[in-house]
Amino acid sequence: MPRQDLPTSRLPDPVPDVLIAEGWPEYRLLDSGHGRRLEQLGRIRVIRPEPQAMWSPKLPEAQWDKADASFGPNEKSEEDAGNWRFRRDLPETWPVSYRDLRFYGRFTPFRHLGFFPEQMTQWDWVANAVRQAGGEPRILNLFGYTGVVSLVAAQAGARVTHVDASKKAIAYARENQELAGLQQAPIRWIMDDARKFVAREARRGSRYDGIILDPPKFGRGPKGEVWKVFEHLPELLREIRTVLSDTPLFVILTAYAARLSPLSLHALLHEHIGPGNIACGELALREEAGNRLVSTALHARWTP
Repeated sequence: MPRQDLPTSRLPDPVPDVLIAEGWPEYRLLDSGHGRRLEQLGRIRVIRPEPQAMWSPKLPEAQWDKADASFGPNEKSEEDAGNWRFRRDLPETWPVSYRDLRFYGRFTPFRHLGFFPEQMTQWDWVANAVRQAGGEPRILNLFGYTGVVSLVAAQAGARVTHVDASKKAIAYARENQELAGLQQAPIRWIMDDARKFVAREARRGSRYDGIILDPPKFGRGPKGEVWKVFEHLPELLREIRTVLSDTPLFVILTAYAARLSPLSLHALLHEHIGPGNIACGELALREEAGNRLVSTALHARWTP
C-alpha cells in the first residue's frame, strides 16, 4: 500500500549545521588555497581543484611540489573534466580502507577519486540507522556512483537497490563489492535513469525504508535522458514520496550544485516528503595545515 499522506504544517525554521569529515587515517586534507587542495591517500599525495579555497595555502610550495599526481581541468570539455599529470608511476586503482570496509580509489577523468571523503559522516550515519532499525530494511541509493554507501548499508544489514545511469560506474561498484568481500550481500545493481526507475517502482508498489540521493548538477541517463538538478529534483522528490514505506527511516539528499543552499534542500524535503525532523547544512573537510574547513557539498536529511 502507498504511504499515507502526512498532514501539512508550518515549515520550521532550519538551523544549518556543518558535518565535518575528519579522523580517517587513510585520508587527510593536508592543505588548501589558491583554488586547490592538497590531499594524502595512504602513500599517494594528490592536488585537485577546489574553487572554495580562495585563501592562501599554509604549507610551503615545496610540500605541494611533492604531490605524486595533480589534476588539471580542460576548459573546452565538460565541467570537471580534464587530465591527471603524474610525477611517478602510479596504478590506476588502489585499495582504500574505511573502518572495516574496503573499496578502490581510482584516478578518474573528472578529478574525482572514485569516492567522496566528505561523505564519511553520512556513511557512519547510514550504518548506525540501519543497525538500529534491525531486520533487513530496504534502502534505495539513487545516483549511486561507485557504491560506497550501498556497501556500507549492506554491510550493516540492509537490502540495497543501487541505481546509476553509468555502465562504467556500475562496473566500478561491482569491483568494490568484490574487494569488500560482500559478493553475497543483498544488493541489486541497476543501470537506469533515476526518475524512470522510481516511477516504475511506484507503479509496481515497491516500497523502501530509506532513500539516498546524490544527484549531479547535470547528467544523462543510459538512453540520453537529460537530468538538470534545478528542473528535475523537485519532480523526483515528489515521486520518491510514493515509494517510501509506511515506517520510513530516512531520506538523505546531497547536492554539489553551487547555486543551491541548505535552506533550499530543507524546504524541498519538507514540501515533497512531509513534516518530520529535517537537518540541513554543509559537508566539509578539515584541513590539517591551517585547521580551516573546506565546504564541499550541501546536505539535507529527513527522518520521521
